[in-house]
Amino acid sequence: MVAPDLTVVVPAFNERENVAPLLEKLSAVLAGIAWEVIFVDDDSPDGTADAVRAAARQDARVRVVQRLGRRGLSSACIEGILASAAPYVAVMDADLQHEESILPAMLSALRDEHYDLVVGSRYVPGGGVGDWDEGRQRVSAFATRLSRLVTKTEIADPMSGFFMFQRPVFAGAMRKLSAQGFKILLDLLASAPGPLKIKEIPFQFRQRQHGESKLDTLVAWEFAMLLADKLIGHIVPVRFALFALIGGLGVFVHMSILWTSLAIFVLPFVTAQTVATVVTMTFNFFLNNLFTYADRRLKGWRALRGLLSFYVICSLGAVANIGIAAYLFAQQEVWWVAGVAGIIVGSVWNYAVSSIFTWKRK
Repeated sequence: MVAPDLTVVVPAFNERENVAPLLEKLSAVLAGIAWEVIFVDDDSPDGTADAVRAAARQDARVRVVQRLGRRGLSSACIEGILASAAPYVAVMDADLQHEESILPAMLSALRDEHYDLVVGSRYVPGGGVGDWDEGRQRVSAFATRLSRLVTKTEIADPMSGFFMFQRPVFAGAMRKLSAQGFKILLDLLASAPGPLKIKEIPFQFRQRQHGESKLDTLVAWEFAMLLADKLIGHIVPVRFALFALIGGLGVFVHMSILWTSLAIFVLPFVTAQTVATVVTMTFNFFLNNLFTYADRRLKGWRALRGLLSFYVICSLGAVANIGIAAYLFAQQEVWWVAGVAGIIVGSVWNYAVSSIFTWKRK
């Protein structure tokens, strides 16, 4: 078998019905090109990986990477790209909404015109978003404007999920990729060491034929986290900044519960403080589970176990907080310096240990 010049990476989740039609389209349009396709499946319950394996037994150009306990389009694309050796790599969705007929033109632009990256664009003349309603078009346009805050190269459609690049482009950016969210192109553009030579080729975004759209509020949140990571991630990890922000909100919750317990319910101080502490830790856990660790969100019994571990971790963090603050204060430090130092130590402890034990990666 001839080594492939082009690898098409296809992230997939619950796309079983689209596997065969997509392979037929790729076989037709890439005739005469040495190519392969790698489906990266996030352990789809509908059997997507099995469908790809069945196709792979008939066609050696088809491969599958089945990921267990991990989700995310960007990280799936990264793993698929790393699993290939071809000098040119394309990324496209499994849902048949991308116009595969432009793949040869994209490859020609890289190979013959020496572009670094070629983007299938909905927002250049000749491109379009198909049957999107006005609301979705407005959201897409707004997200596109926001994305230009972090890109190093002017581009009409930085939110496209359909693009092709020369391997050195990925190699130069891969260690700086955030791997968050669903917009790997935006991540790649923001992580590249310098401006890239880019060509945009128009295509018409098609209507999904099978399966369901993956767009939801979590996708929007992951997009916001990606932008934040590219804007401030070099200063402080975005996840830690969000963890600390929620901790700050927790201080307000704690003081509110404490005052209510003392002034309205007339509880003894120790009891009131205990109630406020437990409520605050519970508040912080569920807010962090919803936002800070959205990509590792705990559900069901795992959430209950996570909450219990979070109680233990934060209790030990409180001991570290008090211990450091008391030591510094005894060294005749200013009271507020000792207090802030204690808070910082406690916060770092809570964040680091809960990342390992409460929201550990599978």
